[in-house]
Amino acid sequence: MSGQRAAAEPYATRFETEVTAIDGRRIWLETSYFYGESGGQPADRGTIDGAAVEDVQLADGKQVHVMAEEPTFRTGQRVLCSIDWAFRMYCMRAHTASHVLYGAGRRLLDDLGYGGFDIGEEKVRVDLETTSDLDDETLLELDSLVNKAVWESRPVSWDDIPVADAREREDIAFNEATEDGAFQKGRVRIVTIGGADENGGNGTRARNRSSSGPTVTTSTDGSAEPWDVAACGGTHVRNTREIGPVTVLGRSNPGEGMTRVEFSVGPTAIDRRREEKATALTARQELGVPLEEVGDELTRLQDERDNLSAEIQTLQRDLVDQQLESADSFERDGLEWLAVAVGGEDGGGGESAGVDANDAGEIAREAAGERADVVVIAGAAGSPYAVASVAEDAQETMSAGSVIDALTAEFGGGGGGSDALAQAGGFAELPDEDEIRDVLESVEFQ
Repeated sequence: MSGQRAAAEPYATRFETEVTAIDGRRIWLETSYFYGESGGQPADRGTIDGAAVEDVQLADGKQVHVMAEEPTFRTGQRVLCSIDWAFRMYCMRAHTASHVLYGAGRRLLDDLGYGGFDIGEEKVRVDLETTSDLDDETLLELDSLVNKAVWESRPVSWDDIPVADAREREDIAFNEATEDGAFQKGRVRIVTIGGADENGGNGTRARNRSSSGPTVTTSTDGSAEPWDVAACGGTHVRNTREIGPVTVLGRSNPGEGMTRVEFSVGPTAIDRRREEKATALTARQELGVPLEEVGDELTRLQDERDNLSAEIQTLQRDLVDQQLESADSFERDGLEWLAVAVGGEDGGGGESAGVDANDAGEIAREAAGERADVVVIAGAAGSPYAVASVAEDAQETMSAGSVIDALTAEFGGGGGGSDALAQAGGFAELPDEDEIRDVLESVEFQ
């Protein structure tokens, strides 16, 4: 069997062996069932002759045990070793769960590839290469499929086969860059999550001892479909039911073409489920609908909110338009000018006319040439801004960019634009109409 002894016999946690070498706090043993950090799985914890093991690393295929303090035992001495079972089992559950999740991904995602994984203290990440978009609905499907596979008590087995044979099999998740611990002397360790028919009552479990076949489960008619088959050098449980509860936490994008899915197992998964259930129950109570109708009610309320927002936006634009219509224009350089302030304490439109800069720009462009040659709107929606638009036939005399330059020179901020439309922001506060008009009537434009 290729790989570490811990991977081959993950349930072995107490053993006696001889110390073969000591270098300060670094210890070598004749035989070791400690798992050395590899492939995203952390090192085992435990003791050697009662002394704490701080870390376990691999060097030339052998475990190097790093002690918390320099040992009192000597080279050649036989020692009793004990592995922290709680942490070992956590890693076994988490690692097997990552394979189950990848198997679920095989059924939901397109062009799936394996990019690696990492077991943390409270959560596990799996990096997937896929062209599919993992939206919230897909995450829920992943969560559901993973927990169903756990509930179905699928067998987990491991064997080693020639690397050449593994490369030819499309059903094996195979990544030499991330699973170097699975390879040894031209052979690769394969972990299989058993077939779908294992628990039907009439199925039989068969080990294929040929050089190319892992353990699979077959039904009475001879069909077989493992949940997942992957090259792996880590420790695993014997059956998916040992994994326990799994909760998919979320996803992110660590790099182009890569999607990272995070999940938790055990107590952390239970706590997350409790938080989600508490949130759902609170939503049910606040919305006054049965739990199964919370999603529909939230959708209805969101649609209602979107419709109201659209109506408010239309009303706000109408208010600004009315403000332009009722504002007093002034003449300068043979052009008719209009300047208004909206959405601020000093702006005649008040807070109800709080259009943003983009809407204000559209309104100014529509008004330029229709209501005046030059239209200036200042607003405070989001943060203080000013927009200016100049009618096409007036652009030989004045440009919108020059208007904005004059306002930023007086009130601060910065911006720019074209002859037809320009915008500025970053004002300390919104200038009122009289201040804007005074500047526009007196400034020497460049």
